[in-house]
Amino acid sequence: MSSKVQAARLKELYYKKLRSEIKKELELSNIHEVPEIEKVVLNIGLGKAKDDKKYLEVAENTLLKITGQKPVHTVAKKSVAGFKLREGNKIGMKVTLRGDRMYEFLDRFINIVLPRLRDFHGVKSTSFDKNGTYAIGLTDQTVFPEITFEDSSIVHGLQIIINIQALKPEHSRLLLEKLGMPFEKERQHG
Repeated sequence: MSSKVQAARLKELYYKKLRSEIKKELELSNIHEVPEIEKVVLNIGLGKAKDDKKYLEVAENTLLKITGQKPVHTVAKKSVAGFKLREGNKIGMKVTLRGDRMYEFLDRFINIVLPRLRDFHGVKSTSFDKNGTYAIGLTDQTVFPEITFEDSSIVHGLQIIINIQALKPEHSRLLLEKLGMPFEKERQHG
């Protein structure tokens, strides 16, 4: 008999409380219509540094430390002469999180990383696509507490994509708000 140590805090909160709250608030007829996070994808594009071994190493180490998973390298599908890019070149790396790891990452991201950002006034509410998927970009990976001074010799950006299964983008936003995502306040004109 194996006992699960402790379920991810946000996952427990979602299934025990928020799911029924959101269903009632949005007046949905079926519990399966309630927005739900499917996966979280973290990307690092290599850009001009695609041939820099040290940059590759730092980027891979960053993703490994903040997610606990080994990143998958993404490669160019076509050659583009203007970018000095050949088909098959490494152009980035990504990690896809699901289940408990996804909820644990989101919990750390919302409650520890975002408050550490300099001049932070909330995340943009315009970063939803028509399917309700939310994307946020960071310009500096050192805001993650898992990254040590030695790991931050090369500063690079990071994109986080929260894939949400929802009927409308507004439903996705409500879910993220309930999970604690700090959206920036709408500016009042007048």
